[in-house]
Amino acid sequence: MSSLLKKVSVEMIEIILENAFEWLVVVDKEGIIIYINDNYCKFLEVDREKAIGSHVTTVIENTRMHKVVETGKEEVADLQYIKGNYMIANRIPIIVGGETIGAFGSVIFRDTSEWMQMSSHVKNMISKIQSYIQDINTGVKYSLNDIIGESESIRELKEKAKMIAPSDISILIRGESGTGKELFAHSIHQLSERSTQPFIKVNCAAIPEQLLESELFGYAEGAFTGAKKGGKKGKFQLAHKGTLFLDEIGDMPLNMQSKLLRVLQEGEVEPVGSSRVDQVNVRIIAATNRPLEKMMEEKRFRSDLYYRINVVPFNVPPLRERRDDIPGLADFFLEKSMKVSGKRIKGFHQEVMEVLTSYSWPGNLRELENIINAATYLSSDDRITMNSLPQYMKSGTIFHAESKSLKEILDDTERSVLEQSLKKFKSDKRKVASALGVSKSTLYEKLNKHHLLE
Repeated sequence: MSSLLKKVSVEMIEIILENAFEWLVVVDKEGIIIYINDNYCKFLEVDREKAIGSHVTTVIENTRMHKVVETGKEEVADLQYIKGNYMIANRIPIIVGGETIGAFGSVIFRDTSEWMQMSSHVKNMISKIQSYIQDINTGVKYSLNDIIGESESIRELKEKAKMIAPSDISILIRGESGTGKELFAHSIHQLSERSTQPFIKVNCAAIPEQLLESELFGYAEGAFTGAKKGGKKGKFQLAHKGTLFLDEIGDMPLNMQSKLLRVLQEGEVEPVGSSRVDQVNVRIIAATNRPLEKMMEEKRFRSDLYYRINVVPFNVPPLRERRDDIPGLADFFLEKSMKVSGKRIKGFHQEVMEVLTSYSWPGNLRELENIINAATYLSSDDRITMNSLPQYMKSGTIFHAESKSLKEILDDTERSVLEQSLKKFKSDKRKVASALGVSKSTLYEKLNKHHLLE
């Protein structure tokens, strides 16, 4: 090999070492630095010329490079505290002819938060490639990949979810009913370091006040009449090392708010009827559509609990504020509905899409999904037409639903679907039940509810 080629090869190796590793150091069998790249020196604030030839312990804080030379054993992804931060470092012995002649070390992440961010990014990429890779025992159903939308507000929320997921801070997700708050809660857990641990959901509005304490904290055997033998674990115990999603937290009674706050502060729960204290390590994600600030003024929600759970505010916009996402969402719900119904529909007539994008959507995503699901069953064309939409969405009535509650809107939609189905199938209840995918008894219940029985 010519001297010129040797020179080029050395230069090439130098370039590779400087650029392939941000921070790299090589020591000999005495622990003396024989190479350290420029980036590492800049971080350590040492002169490179002086560092080379010095013992590694005099240059790098808390180093173990000399120990790796002594033991001949590699140390991979080890934490090292340098200049006020925990780094993640690899240390590999250099063995030639069975003898350890030195070692090289590299820092792959400059601090643990950088590693956690990268971990979150990798998990999100995996969910995009193979969204079915889930531990079914964790309780997680959704990932960021399931949140449909490319509007600026949704893109910003997805990025925010990636940023906050790796931490253990509490999150309060705000938004109107039906905006998809739960999807974000699942996604944040799925991207977090707790992703392999349980994700437990509690709907604070759906559990009677007298049962909420035992549901959250569990109970001991004999705690009350009807208590299970051996007692029962509460949601906090079940979520240990994982995430507890407190949905509709604005509906939690005041006395339970104080007990919840104590658990969050102390990290321990006392089951109902027991003197035993259980230690719990739980991350809290809460959600509500209630005006908590106003409720605090009215003494209906504790301010200390509010500030405890509202470490990171997370506001999900209503559908009317992200109209650009409606066509994509409509296609998604149509595809989903076709898989269940077995029908093949090519899409939406232009007039229908104009109505969908201009409607105010007080029921948000939930209302959109229900309307498209109903329209799928009612459609007799290869595209969704105006005839398949509920009456209140058609010309002249499109904004009348704004003052109605979500329940009223859904009831109106259900009645409209039933009326159109009865008309289409000439009151043949068997055909109506089959077309709507419900049992005959369920159909009769709904017809009776809306006074449509002949």
